[in-house]
Amino acid sequence: QVQLVESGGGLVQPGGSLRLSCTASGSISSIVVMGWYRQAPGKQRELVANTFTRTSYTNYADSVKGRFTISIDNRKSTINLEMTSVKPEDTAVYYCNARTYDVIDYWGQGTQVTVSS
Repeated sequence: QVQLVESGGGLVQPGGSLRLSCTASGSISSIVVMGWYRQAPGKQRELVANTFTRTSYTNYADSVKGRFTISIDNRKSTINLEMTSVKPEDTAVYYCNARTYDVIDYWGQGTQVTVSS
């Protein structure tokens, strides 16, 4: 079992910055990928960015490339998502995800990000 606790989120103006964090606990050694997904009202959940825990290889959605940065701190079992130059279309509930070696997905409770002036 893996538990995920998210922090960050909130209201930010267009062009501003925001940081999301997610800390994993439980069977941490079984995690191979951690990342962030988001879901806007009326839309499907989509991948924002993820990173492999052992290689630090990262993957980004085209819509956030060059604006968002995902990083991992293995000592703290934490991933961070630095969001810069945010746009109104970044408004969504952001979910932390952890996938284990036996392909089980765990999810955080979600944190709201609203980009508005």
